[in-house]
Amino acid sequence: MKDIIITSAKIRRELWILLGSFAVAYGMNIYSIIHYARPASELYMTIGYVLVTAVCIYLILAVVRILIHLVIKLFTKHK
Repeated sequence: MKDIIITSAKIRRELWILLGSFAVAYGMNIYSIIHYARPASELYMTIGYVLVTAVCIYLILAVVRILIHLVIKLFTKHK
């Protein structure tokens, strides 16, 4: 069986994507707190919801990235 090698560059890229997903989810939380005039304490009280939202955003991005990869692989010629 062939070994799977995950480079440090790929790990860093995935961590940056996950961090970006968390930033988007946290930004959505801040927007909703301001929009609905909620107390600022909800910034840390709703961190669980923010984490779940960040993981959902990450998974949606992963599916989109896989689909793009498959489409590119389908339309490129192999040597």
